Amino acid sequence: MKTRMFLLLTIYLASHAIFAEDPAQQPSNQSPLLLLDLETFEEAEDWIADSTSPLGETKTLKIVQRGEIRATDDENARPPAGEALSLQQDPENPNHILGVKTFFDDRGFDRVEIKPPHEYVIKGKARQFSVWVLGRNFRHTLSLKVRDYRGKIHKLEMGRLDFFGWRKLTVTVPGWLPQSTRYSLLDKNLHFVSLFVTHDVHEVPGTFYFYVDGLKVLVDQSEQQYPGSEIKDNW
Repeated sequence: MKTRMFLLLTIYLASHAIFAEDPAQQPSNQSPLLLLDLETFEEAEDWIADSTSPLGETKTLKIVQRGEIRATDDENARPPAGEALSLQQDPENPNHILGVKTFFDDRGFDRVEIKPPHEYVIKGKARQFSVWVLGRNFRHTLSLKVRDYRGKIHKLEMGRLDFFGWRKLTVTVPGWLPQSTRYSLLDKNLHFVSLFVTHDVHEVPGTFYFYVDGLKVLVDQSEQQYPGSEIKDNW
């Protein structure tokens, strides 16, 4: 009797261990959120700048990074290690940033827009955009422009440039903005169009410079789960 009970207990424990180690039975710890580079500005010679002001000069320039990119409002906020090495840190292969020069004349109206040669398709559901900006303590506002699958343009405000030095600006994509719920499809994806800065009504007109680096997007790669979602529309 004892032998039989021992055998049954052994079988039960062994089967329990097998099922417990089955990867299919274990919840995945992998996050569905993924931070992707939209533009590193290492090959940004073809980015263009357009200004509403007919005065002065408006242009972009790819510049070698000098000095460290580090947030002035947070000592620990900086790009990932090895991602933004200055000329002093890596003379052979330094990081590059994009400089923008323009002239603002009409207070509260003028703006400058910088954009790549083509729109970037966001694969996955965009949750957040971020970019490093070098400001000169003007109260002008940086915004981001995206296009939805219906062709409608949406403007997302990232923040004011009223600071000296580098700062990482972010904007959360609102839930009402229409876009794909499936990572695997490219049917309703957002398109990144441009960045633009709007002149503040309280700032004096004149020449304005700013610099950007590390444009990124946080995307959700998870698939929407519902009865029947296992059947994929990819045949």
